[in-house]
Amino acid sequence: MPELPEVEALREFLDEHLAGRVVERVLPLAVSVLKTYDPPPTALEGQPAGPVARYGKFLALRVGALHLVTHLARAGWLRWREEFPAQPPRPGKGPLALRLVLEGGGGFDLTEAGTQKRLAVYVVHDPQEVPGIARLGPDPLADGFDREAFAALLAGERRQIKGVLRDQSVIAGIGNAYSDEILHAAKVSPFKLAASFDAEQVTHLYGAVRDTLRAAVERAHGLAAQDLKAEKKSGLRVHGRDGEPCPVCGDIVRSVSFADSSLQYCPTCQTGGKPLADRRLSRLLK
Repeated sequence: MPELPEVEALREFLDEHLAGRVVERVLPLAVSVLKTYDPPPTALEGQPAGPVARYGKFLALRVGALHLVTHLARAGWLRWREEFPAQPPRPGKGPLALRLVLEGGGGFDLTEAGTQKRLAVYVVHDPQEVPGIARLGPDPLADGFDREAFAALLAGERRQIKGVLRDQSVIAGIGNAYSDEILHAAKVSPFKLAASFDAEQVTHLYGAVRDTLRAAVERAHGLAAQDLKAEKKSGLRVHGRDGEPCPVCGDIVRSVSFADSSLQYCPTCQTGGKPLADRRLSRLLK
């Protein structure tokens, strides 16, 4: 799933490639992709594109007086095209969900792999009309997101810190992968209760949030859209690396699986050397 660093890189990429361009056609090609119908996608045609804003994991492309907003969900992606085939695509069951064509050639496709179609596109007057954007918490890289603001979000939270970091209504833009990376950098168990952090632990975790995301944004800066997935994977230290050695201590990275996702962590760095039980099979070891 694209998270804050990849979506920020896509925003920069689109800003550069759409500047001064005019939208020729917008073609929704998957039944599930379009979440709004008034204004219609045709209202974007003939209008100038840009600039592009990011709201958490949402991209909002200004087109004339409107905004084309998308959330790539778990398996969605944006593919830039310098040219398109002369024959327009047909709606179907393939990965192509929406195509935006620019005057003079080029544009981008929104695609989604798999059978669960969650990629979403909205055409709105204001991005705040999109329910997911209206519910977002603060951006963790915003200037005003300081240590005190972060501490206030954790205070009274009886949930596990992994779930709090992933909750978009609490903090915008962090998903499964970067929450694993943040907790590994902070040397914190993913199941530690958020409200149980003392002042020093809050400071340490806040630093891990900012440093991890900033480093990922820096790695992704300037990359073409097609290179961002590989860069994300190569930069991860524990997420997706079950069975590999931890790059910090050499212990084996472990995994805990859930119904539709999994987390990865290092026992030595994060849980005092204790492996966490896979919750599919038994209760969490405390």
